[in-house]
This record gives sequence, structure tokens and C-alpha cells, in this order.
Amino acid sequence: MTAHPAPPRRPVARKGRDYIARHGETVFNRIGRIQGDRVELHTPLTRKGFAQAEAIGESLRERLGEAPALTLWSSPTGRALQTLSVIAEHLNLDWHGTRQDLRLIELGFGSWGGQDFAALATIHGSIVHPHGMAVGAPDGETYAQMAARLSAWVADTADHDGDRLILMHGLSSRVLRGLMLGLADDPLCGVPVAERLPQGSIVMIEGGRETLIHRPAP
Repeated sequence: MTAHPAPPRRPVARKGRDYIARHGETVFNRIGRIQGDRVELHTPLTRKGFAQAEAIGESLRERLGEAPALTLWSSPTGRALQTLSVIAEHLNLDWHGTRQDLRLIELGFGSWGGQDFAALATIHGSIVHPHGMAVGAPDGETYAQMAARLSAWVADTADHDGDRLILMHGLSSRVLRGLMLGLADDPLCGVPVAERLPQGSIVMIEGGRETLIHRPAP
């Protein structure tokens, strides 16, 4: 029996625009360790990560001007909030007014949190799918669970007036964007998954369409 690809969904109807950014490079990113959803595992930005945050801030200021009408949202992790603090300074916005929401956090990796990617791969085989989405930990969060919490956040904010700047993570941002764009379920993850973007990237989603605002050079 031939398997058929999942049908696309309708893009989510929302007021305003969503600017979705991936945080800058961290110390753990640099050495190849998993960070996941552990808020207490604060892994600060590297110099490259700060430069990526600066570039996002500069791009947004050039596009939106000083003190644009943006509601700030962030995953409550240190790396997301640290990236947002640099961006907010460029935009002359009050970082202290950021709305932190656990639903925007990265995929939960359970006992894999804080461990070395290469070491885990020697035990479990490849822990990253070919398109860059991680293979979930046996005792971690599933992609369906992550999509459910992100869908709840989307539903709760759909009628908010004005534009939003959202700081989050590699895996969770791809699923959030996939949900907002109405993409079909990814065959490996079972949920909508948008294109992979490097750390320090930001996109805008408006009316179910995505525009790349800034992507750092390799």
C-alpha cells in the first residue's frame, strides 16, 4: 500500500505580525551539548552568540525604527532572554516587560539534558534526523506534546492586537512556524516542521506567509 504525504493545514489566522527569532550561539552549542528545556541549566551566549543578537537587533531597527510597537515574548531560558536583552536595547524597548512563557521552551530531553551529542550517539546511534530535527530522548517530551503546548500558545495569543517579537529555540521555533504556516505533518516528527534556520536568524510571519528578516552568514 502506497503511503501518501500528509495534507497541509490552513495557516493560522492571527492579528498582527509575528517576528520569531532563534537565540544566539551558547557555550553548550559550541561544545556540542544538549540544552533542551532545563531552565536551571543556564548556558550563556558566546561572543559569536552576542554578535548574532546584535545583528538581529540592527536588522529589526533598520526595518521597524526606534521603539516599535512590539510585545516581547520569550522562552524563560537564560539564552533566549540574554539574546532578547541585546535586541531590545537596539530597539529601545523595555526588556523587563518581556512575557516569559514556558510553552515557548525547547523540546524536553529528559535524562539527555546536558549530555554530549557525540557520546549519546555512540550509545543510541544518530540522535539527529537528516533534516536537522533531533530524535527525542526515551524519557523526554514527544514532538506531539511540544506541538500541543505551542498550539495552545498560538490560540491564546491569536487575538492580541499589535505585533510580537518571540525569542525561542531551534526545534521549538521550527514547529511553531510550521503550525503558523499551516504546513503538513513532517513524516519523521509527526508534526509540522518549517525550514531549518541557523542560530541568530529571525523571520516574520504575517497572514500565513513567512519572510526571512535576517540570516547570519555561515
